[in-house]
Amino acid sequence: MLVIFPGALSAADQPSAMLYSHGNAMLNGTSIARSSAIFSGDLVQTTKDSVANINATGSTVLVLNDSLVQYEGSKVKLEHGGVSVSTSKSLATRAGDVTVSPAAGVWTEFEVRDVDGRVQIAARKGDLTISDDTGTSTLAQGQETTREESGSEKDKKGKKRGGAGPGSAAPAAAGGVLDSPVAIGIGGGIILGAAAFAVIHGDDPASPSK
Repeated sequence: MLVIFPGALSAADQPSAMLYSHGNAMLNGTSIARSSAIFSGDLVQTTKDSVANINATGSTVLVLNDSLVQYEGSKVKLEHGGVSVSTSKSLATRAGDVTVSPAAGVWTEFEVRDVDGRVQIAARKGDLTISDDTGTSTLAQGQETTREESGSEKDKKGKKRGGAGPGSAAPAAAGGVLDSPVAIGIGGGIILGAAAFAVIHGDDPASPSK
């Protein structure tokens, strides 16, 4: 027993992958200086000025700026933002009810962005299999497509984003997968936005005497 169990416990503590931060990225809500071991179920969050790499055996995931991703070992769950995946181990990406995975067990490169309930998918190298509540289809190498999340998934994400704290990453800016600013350098991700507020003042109703 003394020989067997320590070995099993040691194996259980081995990290599933390594996380490398480029900028102020966070792991489970805590900033990491440069690198950290990452396990299944861990959350990786980037800001508008940071990106992160998840390196596992046979797979690399670039977490783009303004993104929230949960690492699940055989796949990554994209809460919002975007990822660029390179894998020979059929590592899948799930965004809402949409699952994107390599169509064959060969080296495959693809990108997935989740912007306001719209899942944008680009097959860079190799074909992809896309599954959602409407069925399963194939996306050929070099092609792009957009899928809608289900209503329930949109509601969940809307509530989650609305209740986020000050340190939470903002939702990624809308745009095509090809326009990802982080793909050409850190610091290129800048979100531009404007808001207008109007205050309407109504007169008090006339008194009965008038």
